Amino acid sequence: MLQVIKKKATNEEIEKMAADYDGYIKIVVDVEREILTGGGEKHVDGEQLLLTDGSKQQDLWGGGIDLETKEIDYNSVINLRPNQDNPSRDILDAQTRKKFSEVVKRLLL
Repeated sequence: MLQVIKKKATNEEIEKMAADYDGYIKIVVDVEREILTGGGEKHVDGEQLLLTDGSKQQDLWGGGIDLETKEIDYNSVINLRPNQDNPSRDILDAQTRKKFSEVVKRLLL
């Protein structure tokens, strides 16, 4: 179930987000506003939800987290941005990856 997370997620919220992929959560982070969406089947759904909440496209990055291993990944189709020097599904910029990871850890772990 797709959720917008603006403060530390509760166990109930995490369970709902993890239900779509059995312990894995698809995540879209607004690296400027330091909020995220978690859950759902596609990153684009979280991206659209944050855009309607006031986020800017260039600040949104996708990835996920495996709740069992706590491993964060930085892979999503929404990350393909040749105009922002990111011609990959992975977040290539080290600073953006760091910010993404910091927001995920603060809000979900």
